[in-house]
Amino acid sequence: MQGRYQTADQALVREMNLSIILRYLHAGGPMSRASLASLAGLNKTTVSSLVDELRHRGLIHDVGMDNTRTGRPATLLELNPDAGLIAGVALGVDFVSVILADFVGQIRWRRREAADPRESQEDMIRRTQELVDEAIRFGRDASRRLLGLGIATPGTVDVDRGLLIFSPNLQWHDVAYRDIFNAQTGLPVLVDNDANAAAQAEHLFGVARQAQDFLSVFGGVGVGGGLFLNGKLYRGAGGFAGEIGHTNFMVEGYRRPCRCGSRGCWETSVAQESIVERVRSRLLADRNSLVSRLMAERQV
Repeated sequence: MQGRYQTADQALVREMNLSIILRYLHAGGPMSRASLASLAGLNKTTVSSLVDELRHRGLIHDVGMDNTRTGRPATLLELNPDAGLIAGVALGVDFVSVILADFVGQIRWRRREAADPRESQEDMIRRTQELVDEAIRFGRDASRRLLGLGIATPGTVDVDRGLLIFSPNLQWHDVAYRDIFNAQTGLPVLVDNDANAAAQAEHLFGVARQAQDFLSVFGGVGVGGGLFLNGKLYRGAGGFAGEIGHTNFMVEGYRRPCRCGSRGCWETSVAQESIVERVRSRLLADRNSLVSRLMAERQV
């Protein structure tokens, strides 16, 4: 029994080390085995074994020699853009978007459709599945293997189970995204809150690539945040660390009802619907404003 546990642990450690090598190559570009060993804190024999496996999987490839150092030139390695495609789904109150990105994050295919907020959950998911099917056909026509599917959704997500627990703005409860889309595609499926997904994208590909501690604020119909501490996404004890839109901070007398069921949430003041409503009411309240004059003339 003890031997089985040891084998499982070794397999897990190896997968973690493979992931570390991929992350360093993503962050630092072409590198030699010696550089990877130094950065990862692993011995050269281990790194060579990991590199051989990643090359066998087609995830990395050689890109030339490092002639800048003395002695024997070292082979440089980098991520293979053609290793496969990753599908991404973004669901919102008024849109659904599906993309295909290559192994270095370059978008190769994209579709976005407007959605009616009154559309049923079943119709919205069916529409999303149709776009995912279209993406899969594109990948197959291009003879590219599909590696996985990521879903970003507003609301509180149980990441371990791939489950949307509750989305105030969609008014959806207990949506088993991972099960639904895994059954459709057969792919590994990761599900996360949209603001957390946006923060991770900025950390991997955007303005926060070098940042270890930052807050990414994500706004539209709702407002959310993704918090990174010490280079890792921080979820908090209950997974609500980024739900800044539902921080209750309004003073008495201005406690507007929120879709989450509470009152005075920050979202009720700074989300796009609230901003448009306030601007509209103030413009109409001023009889000398252009909008008021056009309204009086029935031109708007």
